[in-house]
Amino acid sequence: MRAVLADLSTPRYLWTAAAGRIKRDAGWGPGGLLRLADVPEPTLPSSDGWLRIAPELSGICGSDVGLAHAKSSFVLSAFYAEPRAIPGHEVVGVVTQAAGRFAEGDRVVLDPILSCTHRGFAPCRTCREGAPHVCERFDEAGATGCSAPGQGFSDAVGGGWGESLVAHESQCVPIGTVPSRRAVLAEPASIGLHAALQWRRAGDRVVVIGPGTIGLLVTAALRMLHPDLDIAVVSPGAFGAGKARQAGASRTLPAGADAVEELAARDGGRVVRPRMTPLPILERGVDAVFDCVGHADTIDLGLHLLRPGGMLVLVGAAGKQGVDWSLVWSRELTVQGTINSGPEPALGGRRTMEQVAEWLADPAYRVDGLVTHIHGLGDWQQGLATASAGPGAGAVKVALRPNDDLPLV
Repeated sequence: MRAVLADLSTPRYLWTAAAGRIKRDAGWGPGGLLRLADVPEPTLPSSDGWLRIAPELSGICGSDVGLAHAKSSFVLSAFYAEPRAIPGHEVVGVVTQAAGRFAEGDRVVLDPILSCTHRGFAPCRTCREGAPHVCERFDEAGATGCSAPGQGFSDAVGGGWGESLVAHESQCVPIGTVPSRRAVLAEPASIGLHAALQWRRAGDRVVVIGPGTIGLLVTAALRMLHPDLDIAVVSPGAFGAGKARQAGASRTLPAGADAVEELAARDGGRVVRPRMTPLPILERGVDAVFDCVGHADTIDLGLHLLRPGGMLVLVGAAGKQGVDWSLVWSRELTVQGTINSGPEPALGGRRTMEQVAEWLADPAYRVDGLVTHIHGLGDWQQGLATASAGPGAGAVKVALRPNDDLPLV
């Protein structure tokens, strides 16, 4: 089968990182981490419940773009030990080899996490406690042969950037006739819902920083959970601001210090100005901030916008950042990291993937228009270039279509 293959060896990674200082497309150019190749189809594990899926669409996410530019976290490399991978963990597809409760022809979306159950181990502590998305055995291969957190991080089970992959029936959620462009959002939407549920509502005002895919899906989830909530989205440009309003934002804000000033002017807060730093503090600030960018300046802004006792939720990003954390102590803030998704106590133990599958069938869930570009597998390089350019290319979610003969719904 054809697939985009990632060579994750250290020499190839270091070459891509060095070349990327000169060439924007080093990761998917000659000698880079990624290439289109003919590879064997992933083998079905011998244990029960494994099926084969042909992807309709597979998203290109921020972590994929980070991989392509050799900007992944060195710390997290401990959990990504595979020498090569077929990326693509945002998948809607059709079952081509049945197992368990699924028949050939069923359309499914994929929870990419491979936990102890899938690897053939007795459940670790986090899996027993209902948090398989932070399994303690991500670096152990087990029965799947995949020593990585899940789908799209190994060639043993494959990923959505290939014509075929294998998955366990427990990873699959039926999606019925939901249009392909909505269905491919299921995995990032489940991350957005998981992030939104970290905040146990304690107030009426929140800020979402970043109008990218995850920020917009956090906004959409917050709107579904709290129809009366005041949701302000920080967007540095008109393109993102328009998408934020479509997703359910009450209003949008400029970036940086202007966000503090504007919230104070609109809502009656008081601006406190520290010495020797340009970013003021908002007294009587908001109840929660969801930072969906993860840069030092956005984390800093989030801390400065929160009221005492507020919560900063860091969503889906990882990296080494230099941030002054003084306000966490002085204002007794809660900082909550979140990535992936899984069973939720607030949903009665249901997975967020199951909830968003229902939402995707509901027109009230405001995610239409988030998939802005679709590229065939042969055009994968342009897909990465478009995803890397983001708003500059008018892009939010870019998806690949690995099987041109498979009709989109």
